[in-house]
Amino acid sequence: MFTLKKGYLYIALSTFFFSTMEISLKLVAGNFNSIQMTVSRFFVGSLVLLPFAIKHLKAIEVKLEKKDLLLFAWLGFVCIVISMILYQLAVMHTKASVVASIFSCNPIFVLFFAHLLLKANIYKHNIIALILQIIGILFIINPFATKLSVLGIILTILAALTFAFYGVCGKKSTQKFGGTIVTCFSFIFGSLELLLLVFISHISGVADLLISNNLDTFANVPLLSGYTLSSIPVFIYIAVGVTGMGYCFYFLAMEYTDANTTSLIFFFKPIIAPILAFIVLKEVIPINMIIGILFILTGSIYTILCTMKLQHSLDHQIA
Repeated sequence: MFTLKKGYLYIALSTFFFSTMEISLKLVAGNFNSIQMTVSRFFVGSLVLLPFAIKHLKAIEVKLEKKDLLLFAWLGFVCIVISMILYQLAVMHTKASVVASIFSCNPIFVLFFAHLLLKANIYKHNIIALILQIIGILFIINPFATKLSVLGIILTILAALTFAFYGVCGKKSTQKFGGTIVTCFSFIFGSLELLLLVFISHISGVADLLISNNLDTFANVPLLSGYTLSSIPVFIYIAVGVTGMGYCFYFLAMEYTDANTTSLIFFFKPIIAPILAFIVLKEVIPINMIIGILFILTGSIYTILCTMKLQHSLDHQIA
């Protein structure tokens, strides 16, 4: 019982950190370049995870081979260089509450990538949940009278899709090493890969080409600018709290509870994040968004309940 309580505590802490992610990023969006923020927060976050990863690596007595490091580099590229850049740009172009709600759909996307890449089964309840979440997204977007940035919505959906792809690509490694190790090293590699691109962005010919194609955000990316007395505490919270401790608590929750219970994070977040965005950023929550969130939550809850029922049935058959 004590172990289970610790699991729920880790879920609560991870949920809080993840629910404040978009709001925190929005607060300092004007201080930092999107690429700068991404490379900085994930590098610092990976350093927070590193002691836990090393401890776990020693505990399982498994040595990292060259092929493992190459896979971590690939995972880092997908997660940091692609997905999190799309995510950071999405936060810049639309409401924090919208990004939080739509991004929380990524567990459903995971199911479909798992089916395509790992031949995992897709059940009827998965299809129903996906339909409910798509309806929820459509209500949030409100295409017939939208005042939201279409670009911001597209970036958010692409970020969720690519993050789900990252999760599925790392599934076998996670089973071998554990989530903490895979996440830590993929964050390190991804940050270093993005840092290399930052250096390339300062080459005059490359910078001129990017600027001429209206990609100013990716040209001459700064690394040390934007840090002020007001932005430094927020950055520390994002890097150490949200990115480092948020993921740390997430994987600790998975150790003390099951995957279905841990996934509660992703349907609490669409409730908490808009409320916090309203309090902190004064973002209005229109009725269409409330309806959309309810559809997303219904889809998430339905998936978890059906998965738990299915697992119970399988356990009963095995017994």
